[in-house]
Amino acid sequence: MTARTGPLSDVRVLDLTQALAGPYCTMLLADLGADVIKIEPPAGDMSRGLGPFPADRKGCDYGGYFASVNRNKRSVVLDLKRDADRETFFRLVQTADAVVENAKSGVMDRTGVSYERLREIKPALVYAAIRGFGDPRTGASPYADWPAFDIVAQSMGGLVAVTGPQGGGGYKAGPAVGDIYPGTLAALGVVSAIHAARRTGQGQFLDVAMYDAILALSEMIVYTYSGAGVIREPGGNGTPVLCPFDIFPTRDGAVAIAAPGENHWKILCDAIGRLELVTDDRTCNVNRRVANADFVRGILSEWTKAHTTREIVDAIGGKVPVGPVNTAKDIFEDPHPRTRAMLVEVEQPGDNPPLVLAGCPIKLTGTPSGIYARAPRLGEHTEQVLADAGISIAHKEQS
Repeated sequence: MTARTGPLSDVRVLDLTQALAGPYCTMLLADLGADVIKIEPPAGDMSRGLGPFPADRKGCDYGGYFASVNRNKRSVVLDLKRDADRETFFRLVQTADAVVENAKSGVMDRTGVSYERLREIKPALVYAAIRGFGDPRTGASPYADWPAFDIVAQSMGGLVAVTGPQGGGGYKAGPAVGDIYPGTLAALGVVSAIHAARRTGQGQFLDVAMYDAILALSEMIVYTYSGAGVIREPGGNGTPVLCPFDIFPTRDGAVAIAAPGENHWKILCDAIGRLELVTDDRTCNVNRRVANADFVRGILSEWTKAHTTREIVDAIGGKVPVGPVNTAKDIFEDPHPRTRAMLVEVEQPGDNPPLVLAGCPIKLTGTPSGIYARAPRLGEHTEQVLADAGISIAHKEQS
């Protein structure tokens, strides 16, 4: 892609975020066409210093971490601790639909760019915050002043306690879902609030607590405890309510097989040469298979371990829900991500080859989303953005 064509092409967002949760939120908005202006301090977003790094470090002042979640954005350097730069920011606010930040509670207030101050400048402004434990404006938390990272949110929100091998103490998820899921929800909140502001003329404050987001993601643990007094524990690669619904070892890797329905179970039994299991009292319906899950898993494991992953996928693919456990190398070799624009080569500054990034999974036919620009160098668009807002560099220096 070479231009902003997404459905949010008439939206401007001022991005005060750093690290992952906030930048992921604004990345989604940018992929969907929003003009996202990343306001960075003179030292830049902390994630610029995280790898993997390109060979030409002088030509590119960021690594893969920053490149991934800051594509499609423009970078402006402003030191909001300085009166002149803060006034410049206020002028940019007049041109924006939303401001997004992910500092600890109270940081932006002390800097002089609180929601209340910005609302005075533009009543229709949407102000979004992503914090570990939320903001007092939407509900007090005893942890409001605590710092938080992905692993803390995963732990406190209940995800770790139900993830990992049976009988274990819990595992964090591999991807940083404690950042990425709150960021995703915040993007939805921003779009919803802008929709309301355009209808009413009034903006609003919204926030997403990382703890809250992971608790919502782990919703099953809430109703099972409330309704049955059951405290869910790590369940390995299966689930306590469906069977088979597991990861099974193969001769050269592992494969996911999900056949809880009776039709899929019959097809699977036929494929493994065990049609008698269709009527066996231990496996004749999903409830009996759940009650005898170890027996079912044992039979299927014997079959899967005798075959390669490819052989199993070829045997039941398209008939029974099945999929290989892919590594990144496997994903790069799979035709699906390429044809779906989920592996996108993006140019990098300096004398560096393109970097492949995960594409936007939200596909639209009329207003396509996607990656149209690489991540910006620090301050790369300062002059351009200020000029667009009618702020000359000379004015900025004098103000």
